[in-house]
Amino acid sequence: MVAGHPLVMTESQGAYSPQQHSYSAPVNPEWPPPPPYEPPTATMPAPEPGPAPRRKRTRGPMGLLAAVAIVAAAVGGGTAYAFQELTGKDTVASTGTTTTVVPSSKKGDVAAIAAAVSPSVVEIQATLGSGSSTGSGVVITGDGEIVTNNHVVSGATSVKVRTSDGESYTAEIVGTDSSKDLALIKLKGASGLKAASLGDSSGVQVGDSVVAIGSPEGLTGTVTSGIVSALARDVTVSTDENQGQNQGGDGQWPFQFGGRQFNGDTGSSTTTYKAIQTDASLNPGNSGGALIDASGHIIGINSAMYSSSSQSSSSSDAGSIGLGFAIPVNTVKSDLAKLRAGSTS
Repeated sequence: MVAGHPLVMTESQGAYSPQQHSYSAPVNPEWPPPPPYEPPTATMPAPEPGPAPRRKRTRGPMGLLAAVAIVAAAVGGGTAYAFQELTGKDTVASTGTTTTVVPSSKKGDVAAIAAAVSPSVVEIQATLGSGSSTGSGVVITGDGEIVTNNHVVSGATSVKVRTSDGESYTAEIVGTDSSKDLALIKLKGASGLKAASLGDSSGVQVGDSVVAIGSPEGLTGTVTSGIVSALARDVTVSTDENQGQNQGGDGQWPFQFGGRQFNGDTGSSTTTYKAIQTDASLNPGNSGGALIDASGHIIGINSAMYSSSSQSSSSSDAGSIGLGFAIPVNTVKSDLAKLRAGSTS
């Protein structure tokens, strides 16, 4: 309320009514007139600029590799696989060790394949009740798990293994599967071995280049090459418990194909599996060795060969003529759990 101009409130209304009472401020003729009315504009003051946004750092190869190194402590064996994905290097992780396969620039190069995979292929000497058996095997773990053919170790009283670097080990038979002609043995006291990279046989095509590595006639680390000649060939082998003794001392293995028997009599108990046919030279002693694709991955376990001297007992008369057979690696992978569990079927 301005002094000298009280507000008047009527008793009937009990409250101030601007309709009944108006107020006018006194006007002094000496005062200057008020400035003209200017309506406010809609323009708002510009906001003050905030902090500049942080630039997202572009993560280059070194940044990615540093990230992999940090994660390595948590993921362990997966580091090698991550390194492959980030750098393009053909390195894969295996249990207990790391296996290097053939770089893409060397795909199909027999020398590069041999250099990469030969350390993962071993020679097997099995002592039998009536002689001995010579075969090959493929290392699948760094601590000495080895896949081979059942007929290489069946009926063995002892098993000796020699690696590509000349080291010798005693092995025990972990499990056998005569229905697939597969066996798993384990070296005693082995560590740091170079495990092979198991591939995918479902993608194999007729005409694909392949390399075979084994120990024919005890010649450790022999390398041959060729192509895939056919797929899903029915190969029949013996399932007798002492089938390995049928090899005598020359490492031959009897089998049937196309209704005929080769390399000896298969006996009365047999099993048939689907095999990869190859013209890579296989000879007695290649059984259990590796059939390898152009990238250095194992696609089969060599298991049988056709010989022009099919009934001969002399290995010198039973040379390869380019008809060999291998158990697909996918069959091997699906059978590993059974073999590791100690099956002796």
